[in-house]
Amino acid sequence: MAGADCRIVELQGTTGSSPAIDRKTGFENAIAGHDNLEIVRSQTGDFTRSQGKVVMESFLKAEGGENICALYAHNDDMAVGAIQAIKEAGLKPGEDIKIVAIDAVPDAHLAIANGEMNATIELTPNMAGPALDALAAYLTDGTMPPKWIQTESRLYTAADDNQAIYEEKKGLGY
Repeated sequence: MAGADCRIVELQGTTGSSPAIDRKTGFENAIAGHDNLEIVRSQTGDFTRSQGKVVMESFLKAEGGENICALYAHNDDMAVGAIQAIKEAGLKPGEDIKIVAIDAVPDAHLAIANGEMNATIELTPNMAGPALDALAAYLTDGTMPPKWIQTESRLYTAADDNQAIYEEKKGLGY
């Protein structure tokens, strides 16, 4: 599949929000220069499951499921809603349409474990540690923190034990 043409639909977060802007820009930068990858539809799903489902239904109707290679969702909740729409259209999410989203919420791990999603990315899971380290250095000797502090991110795929991760995270309230 690498190098094959791929028509991508994108579920954006809330219009004008920093995460939506940054996640769209980051994705566009990542696929730039790959002429085989094309975003054919992009619309807000407001970071919600219900809107993710509604918008994915419109993408499927407009493009035809057979003409969509992949879905990139700005969060897992929209992806989970889209999975429902894809199944209701008689397609196999994660197989007929590859699905990648962001946040690594429990239901995304369950979807990956069930073969209905391909990847989720956990961004900045440990923001407090680096922020507190920078604050401590400033208070100790006046060291000004850098303008940008990169925090750890993690990609989860079917290679991970997503069922176990789901069981670990499911009671955390997100």
